[in-house]
Amino acid sequence: MRLDKYLKVSRLIKRRTMANEACDGDRVTVNGREAKASYQVKIGDVIEIAFGNRTLRVEVTDISENAKKADAAAMYREI
Repeated sequence: MRLDKYLKVSRLIKRRTMANEACDGDRVTVNGREAKASYQVKIGDVIEIAFGNRTLRVEVTDISENAKKADAAAMYREI
């Protein structure tokens, strides 16, 4: 699954266009490297997202094409 879609489906970022902008603005890294929106997410990847002063760091635990709001939090583990 593409990184921008994963961020949207897992509800780490609300909209896919915002996820694209975050990737283009170098605010998203995967496994310590800057990642483009087209990066293919794999289980075990560590994603860091910079939100202003705060940085969110999560590990991918599940990949699902579509997830309900209740199931979205199970797609990652906060580190």
